[in-house]
Amino acid sequence: MPLSKRARIEVYLPTKNDERYQRLRRAFEVEFLKKFGGCTVIRGAKGLYLNSGGEQEIDNIDVVYADTTLELEENITELSRYTDELKGAVLAATNEESVLLVVHEIYHSV
Repeated sequence: MPLSKRARIEVYLPTKNDERYQRLRRAFEVEFLKKFGGCTVIRGAKGLYLNSGGEQEIDNIDVVYADTTLELEENITELSRYTDELKGAVLAATNEESVLLVVHEIYHSV
């Protein structure tokens, strides 16, 4: 079976008792559904990181990801611009210090 090379975009969103975060997750779901034809949502994951003071923090997170139809290497500029826009939207809508967005290459069996 041949493999189809694509780029996957993943957004790691903290889950907080704040309607803004729920709206933001739903906005990513709609965005990825319209732009890429679908997405996967993993709710209730655990994220660990060191804050700016060097202390361990734990976040409950939701992961929203979509597989694009684009090849990563050939479309790196477009994908970079798109993820910069997504990251800017998250930072503008929340009070997070940072947010993790990941783009990596995957292979689908076709």
